[in-house]
Amino acid sequence: MVLLAFAARGARALRSGGGARARLPSLRSPRPSLGPRRTSTLDQPAVRPFLGAGEALPSKYDFSTEGSLYAWWEAQGLFEPSDAEHPRGAYTCPMPPPNVTGRLHLGHAMFVALQDILARFHRARGRPTLWLPGTDHAGIATQLLVERALASEGSPTRAELGRDKFLERVWRWKDENGGAITSQMRRLGASADWSREKFTLDDDMSRAVTEAFVRLHEKGLVYRGSRMVNWSPNLGTAVSDLEVEFEEREGLLYYFKYGVAGSDDFLPVATSRPETILGDTAVCVNPADDRYAHLVGKECVVPMSGGRTVPILADDYVDIEFGTGALKVTPGHDANDYEIGLRQDLPVINILNGDGTLNDNGGAYAGLDRFACRKQIWADMDEAGLVIKTEKYASRVPISQRGGEVIEPLVSTQWFVNTTVMGARGVDAVRNGDIKIVPKRFEKEWYNWLENIQDWCVSRQLWWGHQIPVWYAAGHDGYFCARSEDDARAQARAAGVDDGTALTRDPDVLDTWFSSGLWPFATVGWPDATPDFSKFYPATCLETGYDILFFWVARMVMLGLEFTGESPFEVIYMHGLVRDKNNEKMSKTKGNVVDPLDVVDEFGADALRFSLVTGVTPGQDVPLSMDKVKENRNFCNKIWNAARFLEPKLAGATPSDGPIQAAELAAMPVFERYIVSKAHECAEASAAALEDYAIGDAGRRAYEFFYNEFADWYVEVSKTRSGDDAEASQRALAYAFEVCLKLIHPFMPHVTEFLWQKLYNGAGDERAALMAAPYPALEGAALAFDESAVRLMESWKGLVRALRNIRAEYGIEPAVKTGPTIVCEDAALADLITSELKALALLSKVDPDRVAVVAAKADANIDADAVQLVVADGLEVYLPQADLAKDVAKELDRLGRQAEKLAKDIAGLEGRLKNPGFADKAPPKVVDETRAQLAEKVEQKATLDASIADLEASK
Repeated sequence: MVLLAFAARGARALRSGGGARARLPSLRSPRPSLGPRRTSTLDQPAVRPFLGAGEALPSKYDFSTEGSLYAWWEAQGLFEPSDAEHPRGAYTCPMPPPNVTGRLHLGHAMFVALQDILARFHRARGRPTLWLPGTDHAGIATQLLVERALASEGSPTRAELGRDKFLERVWRWKDENGGAITSQMRRLGASADWSREKFTLDDDMSRAVTEAFVRLHEKGLVYRGSRMVNWSPNLGTAVSDLEVEFEEREGLLYYFKYGVAGSDDFLPVATSRPETILGDTAVCVNPADDRYAHLVGKECVVPMSGGRTVPILADDYVDIEFGTGALKVTPGHDANDYEIGLRQDLPVINILNGDGTLNDNGGAYAGLDRFACRKQIWADMDEAGLVIKTEKYASRVPISQRGGEVIEPLVSTQWFVNTTVMGARGVDAVRNGDIKIVPKRFEKEWYNWLENIQDWCVSRQLWWGHQIPVWYAAGHDGYFCARSEDDARAQARAAGVDDGTALTRDPDVLDTWFSSGLWPFATVGWPDATPDFSKFYPATCLETGYDILFFWVARMVMLGLEFTGESPFEVIYMHGLVRDKNNEKMSKTKGNVVDPLDVVDEFGADALRFSLVTGVTPGQDVPLSMDKVKENRNFCNKIWNAARFLEPKLAGATPSDGPIQAAELAAMPVFERYIVSKAHECAEASAAALEDYAIGDAGRRAYEFFYNEFADWYVEVSKTRSGDDAEASQRALAYAFEVCLKLIHPFMPHVTEFLWQKLYNGAGDERAALMAAPYPALEGAALAFDESAVRLMESWKGLVRALRNIRAEYGIEPAVKTGPTIVCEDAALADLITSELKALALLSKVDPDRVAVVAAKADANIDADAVQLVVADGLEVYLPQADLAKDVAKELDRLGRQAEKLAKDIAGLEGRLKNPGFADKAPPKVVDETRAQLAEKVEQKATLDASIADLEASK
């Protein structure tokens, strides 16, 4: 059935991560123990993924088949979108491209599970479905990794190798190791179309990036200028605002004297970074501060600068109450000071080199590291008598997300994108309903960020990435932004540059988020009008974590609207972060990091997937405990055991050729009509939930239908079917279980596919697959549903529960069979109880020969001291004293507790009906239903009160 050679190759690829193992340090964190480590399911030789016709299901589900199942799916081409036409068009989900340096973590596992569920669901609904995978070149992370590897090997540094040789080394690393994370995603069952896999540095993707930059430049939206940026000294590059994290750190506030030129007077000033004094270009005070009003307009002398003076200015920004009320202004090294400098037209002095050492503007301190300078200049100021004091001071310190060092704000010449208009379009796209954000609460953050967006610094001082398509000519003041060097040469020639003059390309590369911002449309062919672009753009859904809403999502929207004129996707679905079982953020320091591959080894991919997506709502963080994963592994085994029970009953079963229609349903017995109706109800509710991106709710419904309806009730009832009912039962069992498998399949694809193949593909059709089978709920057509059968079965189940409860309450031994008298006013329900005494006997341990079903209490000879059970309005049960060895006092206590509960219910309903806010504003139907509930409970209580009175009289 499966191509063994392919499966073997697939298993090897999945095991190795797509290439030879890295000579570079591993990025994976230490793993907590999860018990005895299993051999990876994909480290096993590929095996035939399905059992043969004569092979019985083993007693326990073994998830080691997951790898070979996956290889079979991929070999069959089942991940590729079909050519079918669909009224709603294709369903497209662009995978957030993980870093090529990455290894699978729980965040990846979360998005793989969610996106795979959506892909499998919409594929089963008949829509051509493209889940488009790929990886990001991760400019900073990859360059750092390779540079560290060079250092650990004692190899020449990046600078010593030069750009071309260094990039050769990075590409070699990428070819050897870059496929690891996508191979690990396969272990989770990711049904992405790997034939369309993209890498952000692929030739076609690089061409799209160049085209995007040039078009923005042609429109005046890209410019080169000097502005305040976040500088990472260790990385030697500017980084995005979004790549800076703030940590609360304990430091010092340094108080010193800022001498007023030509006098002995001074301004007391405080700073947390004394080294920046060397870049001061003013001291500001609040114009309302009477302490310093006489000094405004004068000059003061910059400490340790050789006598350089700066003006004393008035500015409303200064907080009179903070520090000394006098503010040193360093426009070159503080974002707030930079804004003051723009208002006050102050010069900007940069005192730092790219590596964080002081440059020539540092005077005597040139060459010192910024933190060494801090200590030295303070010591020198102390010696010069300028120090007032220091005090402890906690502040939010900017930290590089990648490098981990303190970020240095500085003014630098970079390339920027003007995002004002694009940001406004992004706001409108959500406000106008072109894009729906799930959950809706993230809309507020979306508006707030885009309405206050700053121009985007897109240049990075790196070598690994998309080199900026700009050329310079010696002796020419301008530059040439072009799609190629030939185009740049033509521009230079038109500007009067001689052809013999060399052109030099800008050494910087573009921010990785610039290239990934083109992801939804560049991956399907833009800027060309390809068939894929026409069919799969705009995308349907962008599913990602809320932590990159602005890193990536907003930029895709801005660039998509700019370049294609359309919103790049219809829905933005935001999932939360995965936390530990105590809802704490996972960290190496806490030792609570969980490696998803360890979990897969221990419990299987299906159990992990189901644990990550159920029991949570969109956008909420997900607490994950191994107990939950273990429970869901047991759920897999529960499905397996149900299949083992059904295996002999479903011999020769074939896949359903469509839903059971109303005519066939009407011909079935009540129990069978019930389970088919409930299957249809669950299928429609699950489909509606998935269409609305209530993914956890859809999983919960499928779980509850299988457990609560199919396994706990109908499977048990089916054991009593015989004669003419046996055939109908077999049909209902086969159909309902197949519905279960189809509803659970998007969540747990491996175990469901394996069982479907065994029970429904006995002929061994190599082309047939559960993941390619139609979803049980059809679009645009309601499934058959028998309300009468459902009502009767729910009442019958209530009867069974009541009989079970009384047995438990009285401690009746399992071997004792009771003989109840059942008073049932509903003739149809009475007929069902009478005709299904075998099932009643099995589930509630009654003696079918002693059960009496009557329409009224007067029709039966019921002992005065019989135990009474009020199941529902018009349905009561009386158990003879002999069956219970009844204790009158105990029975009075039991009935009293029931009466007390009914009294509370009655009081609550009466209070609701008396409340004008409910009676006047609630829909009439709801008010009528509440009145009906009240009348029913009043009648039930009257019956109980009469029984209590009879028992009291018999004492």
